[in-house]
Amino acid sequence: MPRDFRIAPDGGRVAFLRTRTGSDTGTCLWVREAADGTERLIADPGRLLDGGADRPPQAERTHRERTRESATGITSFAVDAAVRTAVFALSGRLFHADLGSGRVREVPAAPGVVGPHPDPTGTRIAYVADGALRVTSPHGPDTALAEPEDPDVTWGSAEFVAAEEMGRTRGFWWAPDGRSLLVARVDTGEVTKWHLADPAAPHRTPRRIPYPAAGTANAHVTLWHVTLDGARRRVRWDEAALPYLSAVHWSPHGPALLQVQSRDQRTLRVLAVAADGSTEVRAEDTDPHWVAVVPGTPAWTADGRLVRVAARGGAYRLLVDDRPVTPDDLQVRAVLDVAGDVLFSASGDDPTQIHVHRWGPGGRTSRLTTTPGVHHAARSGPVLVTVSQSPDRPGSTVEVHTAGRLTGTLTSAAETPVLAPRPRLLTAGGRRLRCAVLLPTGHRPEAGRLPVLLDPYGGPAAQRVLAAHDKYLFSQWFAEQGFAVLVADGRGTPGRGPAWDRSIHCDEARMNVEDQVDALRATADRFPGLLDLDRVAIRGWSHGGYLALLAVLRRPDVFHAAVAGAPVTDRLLYNTFYTERYLGHPAGREDVYAANSPLTEAASLQRPLMLIHGLADDNVVAAHTLRLSGALLAAGRPHTVLPLSAATHRTPHAMIEGVMRAQSHFLKQALAPLPKETPARGHH
Repeated sequence: MPRDFRIAPDGGRVAFLRTRTGSDTGTCLWVREAADGTERLIADPGRLLDGGADRPPQAERTHRERTRESATGITSFAVDAAVRTAVFALSGRLFHADLGSGRVREVPAAPGVVGPHPDPTGTRIAYVADGALRVTSPHGPDTALAEPEDPDVTWGSAEFVAAEEMGRTRGFWWAPDGRSLLVARVDTGEVTKWHLADPAAPHRTPRRIPYPAAGTANAHVTLWHVTLDGARRRVRWDEAALPYLSAVHWSPHGPALLQVQSRDQRTLRVLAVAADGSTEVRAEDTDPHWVAVVPGTPAWTADGRLVRVAARGGAYRLLVDDRPVTPDDLQVRAVLDVAGDVLFSASGDDPTQIHVHRWGPGGRTSRLTTTPGVHHAARSGPVLVTVSQSPDRPGSTVEVHTAGRLTGTLTSAAETPVLAPRPRLLTAGGRRLRCAVLLPTGHRPEAGRLPVLLDPYGGPAAQRVLAAHDKYLFSQWFAEQGFAVLVADGRGTPGRGPAWDRSIHCDEARMNVEDQVDALRATADRFPGLLDLDRVAIRGWSHGGYLALLAVLRRPDVFHAAVAGAPVTDRLLYNTFYTERYLGHPAGREDVYAANSPLTEAASLQRPLMLIHGLADDNVVAAHTLRLSGALLAAGRPHTVLPLSAATHRTPHAMIEGVMRAQSHFLKQALAPLPKETPARGHH
């Protein structure tokens, strides 16, 4: 599927990534020329590596883990302002592509290249290697502009919480004239160091990672203005009061902008950077719970007005020079492009749909996508590229619009899934919870009641119930195993506004479970005779695994079995930015953390439970599952543990089928009809 679009300002060219075939995981760099609509292959990783495998350095593997990148090959690229040249890293090597001629060449560089970006003129290339920020050009020389003074210091990279939670995956930004950069310096000296080992490879040295767990020290992040001769000037703001650097924007239309936050995330400021490194407050938001970080903001319009998104009047609204310009029945999710106008994505009354909208200087907001579904877009100059997912059609449709007129589509190499999900979308209960019900293909009511499998994420930052066919492929697979699958988005899930988001503050666990129970009961009432409420299981991954654990521990009267993948079991073991946003700092809140940590309730387990965890997970580390398993054993509570050797927070492709089959087998056994006198059974 085409992705990661870079559009020339004159509309003449669109660069993008796509694999050659649907079964190939190695992404290539392509170009579509507007003149005739042809698509040209620019860079094939197989050819550039002479048929060898993609072997990214550890820093690149970490970056892919933070961005949930499952592909190999050219997984990201950057272009100059005119989209004439592109640069990318491949197996730690630096490559430069002339998008006009199609010529690709390797640029001599330090080993372990990560995240290269050309300057806006296309003359120089900045990249990170071994913790240093370096600059080179297609013809050399290669120079280190900033090198780490200590093993715990890096230049030009995003720290863990920025990449994992804030959406900031970069650590350097070129000036519009290409003569200097803003560079983040990250010092993890005070951050607790954890060690990840692979028990299946005892000969390997454990990997040492700085992990800022809730209540502990964060990395110290500072920002520096660095010129091409290596001269540095520190950018100054109140780092003690506002330690989080969540966004940087530097365009020709105004001074560089920083977005910084307090550790409790209740204060967010947008700062403009002066030539001497001082900063001036351009906007501030406060909230008694937290201030949300919205992708694509802050930014300048072409005429120098400040664009951001903030909670106003019960909605996330687009603000231009601090004036709300979108209606209060529209929830803005991201700013996609800012020129004289603003392109953004948002949801209206139906949070399962996401549409592309435009706000113009005349003050009007218009919706650009019209078909039901989930839409995203990229734009530059006269060209708009839309990516649309439909509730009744697999894959995505990628359309190219020029000056408001459809001028072509980009070819997809994606294969048609063998599964055909047919989700029934509905609202349930007094809180109008958005739900999707999936049944085995061909199921008839006279066949009898079906065992039920709840399949939620169910928490903040991710939404499962969307009007998009492919979002339900895994759920449909479980339906084909004989389950009625229910996916429900509870309080805190995105798309329904600030009050909905903040309702879970300090009480996430209780509300998460309550919403799943309410969704189950309302769905059973909606479809009488369909759901067997005596055979109900719940499964999930990450927050969904956390929710599955809470459900089976707290409501064994409702949930008769659970599969918890990569679950957070002790909130003190998860990162600062995420955890403290929802629960506050743990100092003085021990009761809040205990009430939201499944680990404290291990002794209450009465139902079959399977725990699954990747042993190389550097986000939700395997200690969560191992500590819970230890507590369950100490309490005499049988359970099943499935360790995934060398797996991270994402299950490797080679393991996915096996892991899914293991879950299905476990759940079928756990929900098999039981003698009346045996309401539950344990598993070893």
